[in-house]
Amino acid sequence: MRKAVYSILAVLATLFVLGYALSHRDIPKDITYGLSFSKLHSEELGLNWKDVYYGILTELKPEHLRLSAHWPMVEPKNGVFGFADLDYQVQMAEMKGADVILAVGRRAPGWPECHVPDWALNLSKEERDAKVLEYITAVVMRYKDAPNLKYFQVENEPYLKFAPQYCGEFDPVFLKKEVDLVHTLAPNKKVLVTDSGEMGKWHGSWQAGDVFGTSVYLYVWYNPFGSIRYPIGPWFFRIKQNVIEFLYGKKPSLLIELGLEPWLNKPIAQASRDEQLARMSPDTIEEILAFARQTGFSEQYLWGAEWWYYMKEVQNDARMWKRMQTLFESSPTAI
Repeated sequence: MRKAVYSILAVLATLFVLGYALSHRDIPKDITYGLSFSKLHSEELGLNWKDVYYGILTELKPEHLRLSAHWPMVEPKNGVFGFADLDYQVQMAEMKGADVILAVGRRAPGWPECHVPDWALNLSKEERDAKVLEYITAVVMRYKDAPNLKYFQVENEPYLKFAPQYCGEFDPVFLKKEVDLVHTLAPNKKVLVTDSGEMGKWHGSWQAGDVFGTSVYLYVWYNPFGSIRYPIGPWFFRIKQNVIEFLYGKKPSLLIELGLEPWLNKPIAQASRDEQLARMSPDTIEEILAFARQTGFSEQYLWGAEWWYYMKEVQNDARMWKRMQTLFESSPTAI
């Protein structure tokens, strides 16, 4: 019995030492911040999306943005493309001195994660895949020469099995076709591929693109438990980075989505102010920002700008908005 106890203690001690060694990673002294903007999410909150976007650019003044070419937005009818809204976003960003990561693909940032126009819902897999490639081609050809276009992001967390059924089963062969297509059309642009920070295994997305991006969502709604905080620390992300770099080599990586709005079991606009603040208060935001600073990522894009604006304009609570103004004022400009 005593020998068994000693063996267990030895194993635990070995795991502790190994985990401690793997979690060691240089922590950047300065973090460069960007943010994501979604026309779709602005409208979900009942906001005028141009007002939100203009407020972001002129008051928060981020110098790094991630925008989304949601398929239903740019091809609302089969073969009929409309780029006015996306043109406005890219051109306004350029006018205000912000560079852009542009996400394309069925899986694009923002719930319900998979964005397919109504006309494509009943197509066969082969037909839909062909249409996806046509849509990606149209987007890349339009923006590849934009002077402030930094990366194209292809799909959003494609290896994460969490999307509506109409998005179809994940096909790594097709993901490669998408990435190869962007490389062919825009050989001077790097491709970003992302994976979930907490649930993703990272290796597929790490190998698929030129740049890797991950997410941090510390407070989530997870059935059947309801609202939870992931029982992890920043060491979790440092270990994953160290392991993946050891196995597959180093490459540029960033925290592409740091969740700073409430994750609820219903649309935010249907929740009371108290419900929203119970899940994402100013104190919670400070906790998450401090957590993210210790993950080892020097480049971090925030998610939640539409909600900060909503709280300011609709709920008469500008605390989050003002905090982000000071954050971006102090953020280094170069990435």
